Order: sequence, then C-alpha cells, then structure tokens
Amino acid sequence: MRITDLLSVAFGEIRANKLRSFFTLLGIIVSVAFLVAVVAIIQGMNAYVKENLAGAIVGTNAFQVRRSPIQIGLYDDEEMKRVARRPRINATDAAAVRLAIPDAQAIGLTTGFPTPRSDIAWRNREVGDILVFGVTPPYQEVQDYRFDAGGPLTETDLEQRRSVVVLGHEVAEKLFESVSPIGQDVRLGSEHFEVIGVVAAKGQVLGQSFDSFALIPFSRYEMLYGRRLTTTISVKMRDAKDVDNAMLRAEEAMRVAHHLRPGQENNFSLETAAALVNFWKQLTAVLFSVIPAVVAIGIVVGGIVIMNIMLMSVSERTREIGIRKAVGARSRDIERQFLAESVALAILGGLLGVVGGWAFAELVASVSPLPARITGWSVILAVTLGATVGVVFGVYPARRAARLDPITALRAE
Repeated sequence: MRITDLLSVAFGEIRANKLRSFFTLLGIIVSVAFLVAVVAIIQGMNAYVKENLAGAIVGTNAFQVRRSPIQIGLYDDEEMKRVARRPRINATDAAAVRLAIPDAQAIGLTTGFPTPRSDIAWRNREVGDILVFGVTPPYQEVQDYRFDAGGPLTETDLEQRRSVVVLGHEVAEKLFESVSPIGQDVRLGSEHFEVIGVVAAKGQVLGQSFDSFALIPFSRYEMLYGRRLTTTISVKMRDAKDVDNAMLRAEEAMRVAHHLRPGQENNFSLETAAALVNFWKQLTAVLFSVIPAVVAIGIVVGGIVIMNIMLMSVSERTREIGIRKAVGARSRDIERQFLAESVALAILGGLLGVVGGWAFAELVASVSPLPARITGWSVILAVTLGATVGVVFGVYPARRAARLDPITALRAE
C-alpha cells in the first residue's frame, strides 16, 4: 500500500471513532501541552531577564563593584555573615577604580541596602512606598536612562547638595496626570525637592516595576539617610569587548585599595549582566530537570493507552483483517496499516498538545506577569515524541494483527 492510502485509512478510523480517539490521546495531549507551556514560560522569562532585567539592574556594556554579590532570593546565614565582614565600598574605592580605568565611558556611585522607601506628595496627590536612591550623575549614563521630560542630575547638584529629584516614569505619571512635572515642588518624606527630570519607562518583570523610584544627589542622600551598608560602583565601557579587561583592572585597583595580599580572597564582588542572566538560568535549570520526568510519565501512560486501544481495535476488526488477507493483502501490509494508525494517533495527540500548550502559555502571559515565548525546538520535540510513542507502542498490536491466520480471522464474528 502507498503511504497516502495508509494515512487515509488511518485518519478515516480516527474520524469514525472521534470520542474514543480523543480519550486515547488525552495522556499525550496533556504531557505535550505541559512540555510546550512550561518551556515557553521558562524561555520567555530567560529572554526577558536577558533583555530587560539584567540591563535594568547592571546596565549594558557595564559591570558593578559591590560589597555583596547579586543574588536572586535571600542569603543563607553563612553567606550573610561572610558579606557582613566585608568592608563597605566608598568614594575612595570609586576614585581608585576611576584611576585604573581612564577609558571608561562612565563610572558612577549608587546607594544600596538598606534602600529606604518613602511617600512622595504633590499638592493633594501622594504616591507611597517609593524606592529612593542616592546617585552620582554618571550612574544615569551607566543605566542608559532616557528622559521623557527634563534632564538628569548634574555635578553641580552633587557638589552643592541640591534638593532636586529625578522621578521614575510610574511615579511621575501618578502624581502629574495633565501637568508638566518639571519645576514642581514635591515632598519626599518631610523634605521638599524640585523635580528636574522624568526617566522614560523601563517596564516590569514578574510584577516588579522598574519605574517606581526617585533619584537624588548622592551627597544630599547621605545628609538625609546616612551611609548605607552597601554602596555600588557602576562602570560602563564604550564596547562590550572592553568589559572583561576593565574588570581585571578594577579588581586589581580594589585589591590594592583594600590592602589585600596575594592569595587572599576578594572582599568585594564584580558583577556583570551576564552573571545575573547565568544565575537566573541556573535557577530555571532546576525546572528543566523536572520536566523530562513529568513528561516521560505522561508519555508512557499515553503510549500504554494507545497500545491497549489498538489491541482492542485488532480484536474488533479481526474479520476485516481476514478479508484483506483473503483478497491478497500481505502480513506486511496489515502491519503497516495498524502501525500507521498508531503513529497517526500519536502525532495528532502531539499536535493537539502543542496547540493546547501554546494557548495555555499565552493565557498565562496575558493574565499574569509571567512572559512566554514559544520555541521551535520544543514544538519539534513534542511532535517527535508523539511519533516515537506511536511507533514504540504500536509495534506490538500491528504485529499481532499481521500474524492473524486469515481462515481463523474470517470465522470471527
């Protein structure tokens, strides 16, 4: 028989028994849908972290010198104690790094943990729980801030400890609906500040907004809040290829500034956006390690169901098999026919699973902050799994059908 004839008969049998075929494929559909949906969500999150989160935290073509390493989640007790023993990063360290990397595009300081939160009020409007950072002007260049209105903090603002503030997009949008924010007087806690700039929207990831903040001059910040336990030096290079060499020079400068002897461990951390992305991928790798086990269980169960249904089909169609053999069909033709039906069922289950997984991933992306991105390899893997299940679990029923004695088969009722 030609392949087209085999497939035509196979799909004809599936159409003739729609409900049974659906329940036969349910295990494969659910397993494949789970595979496609989870991979889509994880891949979407990885891409979003790489494209948005990492750049928003560290900056592009940039790295940071920090007292504590970047970590998603909480430190354990031992890590916290080790970090607490490290000296604080200060302006002297920044000067040493600046001297070591004269070709840097920008080197800025920003305040860190514990980051104060404050209410910001204008007239009768108020926005609560806003993160307040003290920064030096180059930090805004490191972060590639674009401005919807006004401009950035300046060196004069820093030197004169001016009460000026740059607002995140979300804060400005809530406070000033139809009024230009530039030049407006706002209350940051109990202090008055003049708004000089509004940063363009950065967006959010996993429900965490990157537009709900206020930037004030580093010098003014320390007058109000004192020195933080952590301060970060952010370094931006003109080209990504210069980052690694600059990090080596920064590490050497920091070791000298901290009087570390050869062989002593660094008491500071150097972090890049790539490090953050890799750390995130390590976390999602745990999920990827669980997926195969869950999918395998569902696939095996689905395969066993297909095998049992095909065996039942062989019993129901014994007389049909006998007639085909009587008019000249070879055992190989019968075997191919039932194997084709099994593979067609499994592939159909895989395709339905792909559609279901894609729809579920899109639903999750639309009703939650979790992004989703369908990948070609997960779709190909899903369909291949379906075909493989059809072959593996369809061989036994197909061979059993092929081995039926035509005389015995024709006598079957």
